[in-house]
Amino acid sequence: MANSILVILFLVGYAAIAMEHPLRINKTATALLLAVISWVILILFSSVNGIVLLPELSHHLSDISEIVFFLMGAMTIVELVDSHRGFRVVSNLVKTRNQVSLLWIICFITFFLSAILDNLTTSIVMVSILRKMIADKKIRIVFASMVIVAANAGGAWSPIGDVTTTMLWIGGQISALNIIETLFIPSLVSILLPLIYFSFEMKGEKLNEIEKDREPPKPYSSHIFFLGIMSLVSVPVFKQFTHLPPYMGILLGLSLLWVITELLHAKHERKELQVASVLSKIDLSSILFFVGILLTVAALQTAGILEHTAVWLDKAIPNIDIVITMLGIASSIIDNVPLVAATIGMYPLHLFPMDHKMWEMIAFCAGTGGSLLIIGSAAGVVVMGMENISFGWYLKKITLPVLIGYLAGVGCYLGIYSMMNS
Repeated sequence: MANSILVILFLVGYAAIAMEHPLRINKTATALLLAVISWVILILFSSVNGIVLLPELSHHLSDISEIVFFLMGAMTIVELVDSHRGFRVVSNLVKTRNQVSLLWIICFITFFLSAILDNLTTSIVMVSILRKMIADKKIRIVFASMVIVAANAGGAWSPIGDVTTTMLWIGGQISALNIIETLFIPSLVSILLPLIYFSFEMKGEKLNEIEKDREPPKPYSSHIFFLGIMSLVSVPVFKQFTHLPPYMGILLGLSLLWVITELLHAKHERKELQVASVLSKIDLSSILFFVGILLTVAALQTAGILEHTAVWLDKAIPNIDIVITMLGIASSIIDNVPLVAATIGMYPLHLFPMDHKMWEMIAFCAGTGGSLLIIGSAAGVVVMGMENISFGWYLKKITLPVLIGYLAGVGCYLGIYSMMNS
């Protein structure tokens, strides 16, 4: 009985999350409510004694807290760089006025920057830069759409580039170096095909003169930019050498930046550039959303629902490659965080060990598949709001070339895997 109630509750709750805007109820509130009610039902209606389930809850909360501390540290570092206007270093690199050249430069900067920051932050930064470079709205929304594609692809091949990839890395499903080696080329392929398509569409037309950024730079902006990037990039190295969990590495980077900015700005009382002030700007709502979703999925896993789902999928579709490819396409409709969390719960590590083909595929497919629809990723939703891009326009103009790129990336990965294991 408990399982049936949990499944119905999850479906209703997820529908409410998906319809956040029409219902005017923040998805974080729904996710947290869903999490608490799921565990209450599990304890009250389960045949297992509720006290026995409490250690399970503590165990899942311990795993979730590692992700939360990592995200909080990473978000604070990014906000610190942004408060110093450090990202003007990126905008200063772009000089061309040729549309095709600019599209390729913007997409490649986004692709690599997203692997270091995260796809959401990178999309916001790059679209803000585009607003200062392209006045024509019709041209700019094509660029902004390709920023979404490049940001999601860039996040897929890096352990710190996307929340779902970070979840897999922290959970022990993937290792940092292996995911970079195996997914870099497929992720690159997934953006190259849409890029080639839009290059022919634009026909090399020229843009108007690039607007100069006249706002004066903040003190030490370039220094904090490079220190912030180094703090993020060094986390996988820190884990490799110390074997401590990733959140310890990100907290080390944050603490060092905290000390440095205190020393740099305390004398001049630039409080707005210090970490204590920046902490108020981090997206706590997103962090609590992850907590709610992951706790809900943990309840489904504890009840055995995810295991039964995995068994059913194996019988219905015996080819795991097809299953994961379809899950990637589904991530354009279903948020990839619960999708990947459910996959982790469905397939235990003793059956699918670290760096198994399935984990590599789910990292790629869940990351890049969200680009198929503009509502399929956090980056897409934010850019949709920033540039007022309609769902229908994106579906008509962007989805098909992105789908071709996605399928080509999947084929590329399977080809590389086949060659490496032949």
